[in-house]
Amino acid sequence: MQTNSACNCSRFRRKLAIVTASTAGIGYVIARRLAQEGADVVISSRKAKNVDEAVVALQREGLSVRGVACHVAKREDRQRLVQAAVEWKGRIDVLVSNAAASTAMGSVLDTDETAYDKMMETNLKSSFFLIQDAVPHLADGASILFVSSYLAFQPADPIAIYGVTKTALLGLTKALAHQLGERGIRVNCIAPGVVKTRFSSALWEEDSTADISIQRTFLKRLAEADDIAGPAAFLCSCDAAYVTGECLVVAGGMQSRL
Repeated sequence: MQTNSACNCSRFRRKLAIVTASTAGIGYVIARRLAQEGADVVISSRKAKNVDEAVVALQREGLSVRGVACHVAKREDRQRLVQAAVEWKGRIDVLVSNAAASTAMGSVLDTDETAYDKMMETNLKSSFFLIQDAVPHLADGASILFVSSYLAFQPADPIAIYGVTKTALLGLTKALAHQLGERGIRVNCIAPGVVKTRFSSALWEEDSTADISIQRTFLKRLAEADDIAGPAAFLCSCDAAYVTGECLVVAGGMQSRL
């Protein structure tokens, strides 16, 4: 098994990218990959300490990165994030919406209203309003990427409502792709499988739980975060210039569409 965590390409040279929830996990490796390919990247997370540490780590690699503490559910934070990008480079070329919450485990009908509202607010509502805030500053030909999940195609316990929120992102992807297409702005979605990050630890930390997911893949392994970075960069790049309104499943062959 080999993953490609670095790239000598320059597909994003002179491009400005925003990546939300990007101080760890999938968001971090996507931000890193875009920066490795030449982008100026604004990273963000709720906690300023995490943002500062991630910025230092990425800048030590010689990457062009700035950071903004941002709680995506808060309008003023979203607007501050967008403004930071605009003040830096005057426009936004790539926007990756990665923030997510999974606040309930168990049967779908046992999900309480507080947990439901939290997931809908973070996973769907904040993504929509972030785009709304950013659209006036998006360059013609810009790229938007939502991070969904394999569970979008088959929401199932113990995190079915989380899957439902990710299903909604598929619809949002298509609606925005249709509306923004006249400006050449592409809107796509990526649906990772089970990735070995802290966020999804409940699905892989226990061997018995991990084995269930592993056996559903053709490659007989779980994903590392770096497995998602390359496909995400592709969808954001000029190599996907005629791809919009689509969702790319990156799940090692999991039969999520059947």
